Amino acid sequence: MVGRRRGTSPSVEPAPLDRALLESWALFYLERYANSAEHLRHVLLRRVRRRVGTDGEAVGMAGGLIDALIARYRAAGLLDDVAYAAGQARRGLARGRSLRRIAAGLAAKGVGREDAAAAVAALAKDAADLDLAAACAFARRRRLGPFGPAPPDAVDRRRELAAFARAGFERRAADAVLACADEAAVAALLKGSE
Repeated sequence: MVGRRRGTSPSVEPAPLDRALLESWALFYLERYANSAEHLRHVLLRRVRRRVGTDGEAVGMAGGLIDALIARYRAAGLLDDVAYAAGQARRGLARGRSLRRIAAGLAAKGVGREDAAAAVAALAKDAADLDLAAACAFARRRRLGPFGPAPPDAVDRRRELAAFARAGFERRAADAVLACADEAAVAALLKGSE
C-alpha cells in the first residue's frame, strides 16, 4: 500500500474524454453560474488540460468538441452573451461599480466590446447619468460621505476621494456625491440628473 493516495482505488480509471463528459461538465457549470460562451470555453479547456495533461492531440480533439458544444448551446439559448452582459452590468451598477470597472469585468469574462456596449446602453435608458448613480450606490455601500457616521474632515475627504478613484469613478461624480449633506440630498442629486 505504499505510494497509494488515501481514498483512491487502484482499479478505478477516469471516464474517457468524450462529448458526453464535456457536456456533463458544461451543464453542471451552467447550472451553478451564468456565463459567457468564451468563459465557458476557458473553463472546459482548463478541465480538459487537468485531465489529459500535456497531450496536445487530446486537447486539440477536445477543443473541437467544445466549440461544437458551445455553438449548440448558443443556438439553443443556453448561452447568450448579450443577456449575460446586461445582467452583469445591472448587477455591477447596483453594487456601485463604475462603468469602467463593469466594462473591464465583462472583458475579463470574454464578452465582446459590442455586447458590453449594448449592455451599458440598455442601462442608460434607466438613468441619465450612470456614473453618478453608480457613485451614489458605491458611497452607500462603503458608508462614504453623506452615508458615513460623521461629516468628513479634510483627511477623510481625501481618503474618500481616493476610494472613489480606485473604484474607477471620475472626480466629477465623486465630488458631487461627497458634496451632499445627507441621504435626502443624494436622492435630490439623482433626481436632478434624470
